[in-house]
Amino acid sequence: MASTNSSMLALGTKLPDFSLADAYGKTFTSTDLLGEKGLLVAFWCNHCPYVKHLKSAFSELARNYMGKDMGVVAINSNDASQYSNDDPAGMRADIAEFNYAFPYLIDASQSVALEFNAVCTPEFYLFDGAGLLQYRGRFDASTPRNDKPITAFDISQALDAAINGGKISDKQHPSVGCSIKWKV
Repeated sequence: MASTNSSMLALGTKLPDFSLADAYGKTFTSTDLLGEKGLLVAFWCNHCPYVKHLKSAFSELARNYMGKDMGVVAINSNDASQYSNDDPAGMRADIAEFNYAFPYLIDASQSVALEFNAVCTPEFYLFDGAGLLQYRGRFDASTPRNDKPITAFDISQALDAAINGGKISDKQHPSVGCSIKWKV
């Protein structure tokens, strides 16, 4: 399994405007999703071993923070024609199996991934309530290849600081995952 590191979009970048449908056809905009305390955006898919490793933990984390005025969304930018498990039916199956409380959106044109400079799954971006990027990078140090436990340490530290008005550390680690499956 080849791995890719996230590109680490510049802190302070403005939340890109987007409008995407979920696996059921309901449309969401970045403005709708931005909570009072901010928005956590995850580039996500169904088949990637790095994402599979975090599905339950991310679902639980999202439920916890959504109750604290934090918006959460996952975006699937993979080319479903190459990876059929990443199609809307596969997304609906994941939503049901892992009890996703957050919208899971389809970026069929891959334009949103390009605006975020996203390159891998999973990849996380945390914007504050004003829509400015405060954190980008990994969930924690755990991967399918190492024996480190899933703790959500990195992302939880950033979320807690955002919710409580604290300073998010500038020392941020890139996410590691599978490359986004770009259209050819």
